[in-house]
Amino acid sequence: MRLALRRDGVVCRREDAALRTSIDALVRAGELAPVLPGVYAAADQVDDFRVRVLALRRWCPDAVLTGAAAARLTFRPTARVDVVEAATTRQLERPGFRLVRRRVPDELVWERKGLRLTAPALTALDLALEDADAIDDVLRTRAATLTGLAEALDLTAGRRGNRQRLRHLLDSRDEPWSAAERLCHRLLREAGISGWKANLPVRAGGRRYYLDVAFADAMLVVEIDGRLHEDDVDVFENDRWRQNALVLEGWTVLRFTWAMLRDRPDHVVQTIRDALLLTSTHSMPPGARRHAQRLLRRASSESMSAEGG
Repeated sequence: MRLALRRDGVVCRREDAALRTSIDALVRAGELAPVLPGVYAAADQVDDFRVRVLALRRWCPDAVLTGAAAARLTFRPTARVDVVEAATTRQLERPGFRLVRRRVPDELVWERKGLRLTAPALTALDLALEDADAIDDVLRTRAATLTGLAEALDLTAGRRGNRQRLRHLLDSRDEPWSAAERLCHRLLREAGISGWKANLPVRAGGRRYYLDVAFADAMLVVEIDGRLHEDDVDVFENDRWRQNALVLEGWTVLRFTWAMLRDRPDHVVQTIRDALLLTSTHSMPPGARRHAQRLLRRASSESMSAEGG
């Protein structure tokens, strides 16, 4: 019995006929506990993620893990999973599980170590209704592409929430890696500012960096600071080294936070416009360049005064 538990994580009363008497005795003794009907695990392991997904495989081999459980097994390996969700042919209400009757297209089913789960593209779309960051995460980790996300949406046409999922995809067409980057992209598009590329790879200071928003011709980079920049000391320190390396390579660096993008979008857009104009003056004759810079400073001062008043 203990060997079977160590090997498989769970025991199944239906499949392990020779162990039925032992299973019943250990259940009465409180050493085993049911995870799903007829599937048991060590009593202190029934809430473990691995045990739950293994129990589901034994109870319903055709089940397809979805949502947070599928994300943890692919592009979010450290995600906390309180409820294991799955598409099954058998419906059941059970604490720690959300099992629903649902057909997942074969093209969108992955198999990993005997477990069936939704492909990352569909997983991200499933999560996107309540967690738009899922699309950013799946793109950032390269677990799926925008094309793959669009194909997954087409293969699951007619689902409730697909209109909202489509909006998320349209917002992600320049492949933002965070909600803040997505908002920045939207502001740039709405302002009619073009000539930029998201997550442009460049080398600076002997290292490879991905620039959040880069205007390569103007050597201007817009860096977006998310919440991690405030909470994670390593991220904060690394970003300073990164910025120094970029400046030494000739880049002009602008930095915006989520709060700036959300609360002062017009000022963000105007700052980017001013920076683009300023970088374009570098090729002007010295006199014209100084005059343009004075005009920019005056316009910026007037803009700040108007906002303050």
